[in-house]
Amino acid sequence: MKSYGQYCPVARASELLAERWTLLLVRNLLAGCRTFGELRAGAPGIPKALLSSRLESLTRARVVTRRPRASGHGWEYELTDKGRALESVCRALGEWGAEWLETEPHHLDPAYAVWATARLVDLRKVPPPGVTIRLELAQGSTTRRFWMLLFEPRAEVCSTSMGRDVDLVMATDAETLADYNLRRTTLAAAMRAGRLRLSGPRELVRSLPSWIDPSPYAYTERQKGPRTDAVR
Repeated sequence: MKSYGQYCPVARASELLAERWTLLLVRNLLAGCRTFGELRAGAPGIPKALLSSRLESLTRARVVTRRPRASGHGWEYELTDKGRALESVCRALGEWGAEWLETEPHHLDPAYAVWATARLVDLRKVPPPGVTIRLELAQGSTTRRFWMLLFEPRAEVCSTSMGRDVDLVMATDAETLADYNLRRTTLAAAMRAGRLRLSGPRELVRSLPSWIDPSPYAYTERQKGPRTDAVR
């Protein structure tokens, strides 16, 4: 780990947290991810070796603790008290980004959009025993398929069907999912605009919006231009 050589707390914290992917892994742990696979699913594109390296750094810094999984191979990761104290840091950074930064096309990774949507589902509101949704996300001239498995104890996202019967099919794109999660649109408005199609039993189609909570940053007021407040 390279050092800035400065005792300033911002510099010292940045040495650990400002490395690429590190804060996103903290975000994923705060969102309930526990295994290597779950953490990787919430950080599409991260190489396995780099994920291992970042988790090792966080463990060494006592931000994360790990223990053998109760069943199967591998480890389970969890934030320590020191790591959970980063929740306010992540929240402040997210609120600043929601207020000041625009969503650009390169931010709209379909795999992340589906993962983020699954994390917002309140499984207590999903009809028992659970629901499987196949998502068909347009990406340029291609369509990518994902399966969202909404079953207790946690929602999961797969890139294959896992042999489950599909209850709902959603055809849309990552931008529409992002806009819905941030409550810039509703599912009904997206359907009327032709940005989203839902097919399946009417009762599931009608109740789906009630299962998905808004993003924590959904109601942050966005700034349309630079502020001109005088420096005091």
